[in-house]
Amino acid sequence: QVQLVESGGGLVQAGGSLRLSCAASGRTFRYSAVGWFRQAPGKEREFVTAIGWSGGSPAYADSVKGRFTISRDNAKNTVYLQMDSLKPEDTAVYYCAADVQGRTASLSWYYDYWGQGTQVTVSS
Repeated sequence: QVQLVESGGGLVQAGGSLRLSCAASGRTFRYSAVGWFRQAPGKEREFVTAIGWSGGSPAYADSVKGRFTISRDNAKNTVYLQMDSLKPEDTAVYYCAADVQGRTASLSWYYDYWGQGTQVTVSS
């Protein structure tokens, strides 16, 4: 079992930055891949980024490439999402998810565990 708790969301002006955290419990988290997804009102949940258990070669959606950075600290059982140069279209609820098979997939059904989400609002 893996439990995930996101934090760090809030209201920020366009061009600003936020850092989201995904704190995990459970022995299998250390070897799990972790993804971030987001869902805006009236839209489907979409992939943002994912990172493998070792932290190497993360995957990013084209819409956030060059602006968002994912990282993880396995000693703290935490994955971070640094979001810079935020745009109003980044407004959404952001979810972290864990895939215990360690795949950095962009499809949500690969992920076994999900957090409750944290709201990010970017004002123009």
